[in-house]
Amino acid sequence: MGEAELDKQQAAIKIHAELFFYGNAANEGLAVQIADDIALHWNEPAASVWIDDAWYRVNFIIKGFYSAELTDLDVYQNTDPRKNYFRIEEYASGNISFVDGINCNTGYFKLDNLLNNSTTAAHEFGHTIGLEHPEMLDIRGEGVPGIMYPRGTIVDPQFQYDSNAQPLQPGGTMNPFTRKVRLKDIDTLRLERLSFNDNGLAMIGDFSSVWHEAHVRG
Repeated sequence: MGEAELDKQQAAIKIHAELFFYGNAANEGLAVQIADDIALHWNEPAASVWIDDAWYRVNFIIKGFYSAELTDLDVYQNTDPRKNYFRIEEYASGNISFVDGINCNTGYFKLDNLLNNSTTAAHEFGHTIGLEHPEMLDIRGEGVPGIMYPRGTIVDPQFQYDSNAQPLQPGGTMNPFTRKVRLKDIDTLRLERLSFNDNGLAMIGDFSSVWHEAHVRG
């Protein structure tokens, strides 16, 4: 979730999001790293959108904060569309990171999904601002997979975990590290349809406001 700002002087549409991380595996350095990683991926296409007879450069401004003292009431009572809340733990049920739906501001991240230049955080951020997984999950011949393709997608060999593996066999699906945000992903946001108020601001995404307790191994 975030807040879009239409800056006519700079001919830019700025997507502001503040990510607050809590949990036993969260820390300040990781919070900044995740935010920087999301911004890097989403700004990579250097996209522009046509709004009211002018081109506006799209700029994602993502800030990350470690919030050790965060409480459930902070999450439930928040009314600021820029604020998102994610628990980070070493263990997650189902062994995956997730957010609480399409258009949301909360979720739960598994620590090892976030390390070593992973695209997990950038992928999950896409869900929070309204993007779903594509329907077609066999994209052989289409080149670099977009950021919203899920694990298990069938891709060209160079984008697999193992380039020598047969599709859907061990190693024969998309390595999520190879995903990139493409211009198509920015277009799918339909930023030109946002309703900006008199201050040039519009909400992108929605409030889910879910507080997550740490998952416990069964």
